[in-house]
Amino acid sequence: MSERFAEAPRPSYRLIPSQFPPIGLFETVARAADLEAVMELVGWTNDRLVADRIQRLPRDEWVYGTANASIVMAAFLHVAPGGMRFNGPDLGAWYAADNLKTAAAEVGHHLRREAVARGVATMARTYRSYSAILIGDYLDIRGEQALRPDVYDGKSYRASQVLGEQVRSSGGAGILYNSVRLRGGVNIAAHRPRNIRDVLQADHFEITVSATERRIDVRKLATRRRQPRDSA
Repeated sequence: MSERFAEAPRPSYRLIPSQFPPIGLFETVARAADLEAVMELVGWTNDRLVADRIQRLPRDEWVYGTANASIVMAAFLHVAPGGMRFNGPDLGAWYAADNLKTAAAEVGHHLRREAVARGVATMARTYRSYSAILIGDYLDIRGEQALRPDVYDGKSYRASQVLGEQVRSSGGAGILYNSVRLRGGVNIAAHRPRNIRDVLQADHFEITVSATERRIDVRKLATRRRQPRDSA
């Protein structure tokens, strides 16, 4: 099977639960050595899993000293116990979509799974949206559902994680693939933090799902504006 490579959609979009507020740790330092000291000071290295992951990530891949650097690094250091589609539990990846509709379909799927696991009829959660420019050439497996059915499995990540970690270990930028949750949607798994550029926080959305229906309700939340102070 010959491999194809392509650039990621620009910009790409990511939704992050608002319950995890951004912590400006990586934005405040200018050198990798300073970053290690700051992480130890605030207790990040007390988490053995985070400490192990930062050591697995080559120093020249660390992102710091730029806006929203902590958001980028958190995607690689805070990982679901079983990993995600194209990464195992040892190190994370930055997942993004070609548009907000696709991003909402992806997070809505996982929110529905959580509702089922908790035994509740509906669940709602607020998310922050981010846009970013992903540089590099990505392994392009769009349109290869028939050739890679195990990678596109809607329930198991076993084969897709193997592929993702092979791409990472070979020095690849990541993987460009069709959304499993929304027909016509495109997703990106980026394995190189330094390739994630110009990260901007945008709107907040409330996403509501039902445990028994595929419908996903997305509501854009109003931006709070500071009230001007009364003049004396």
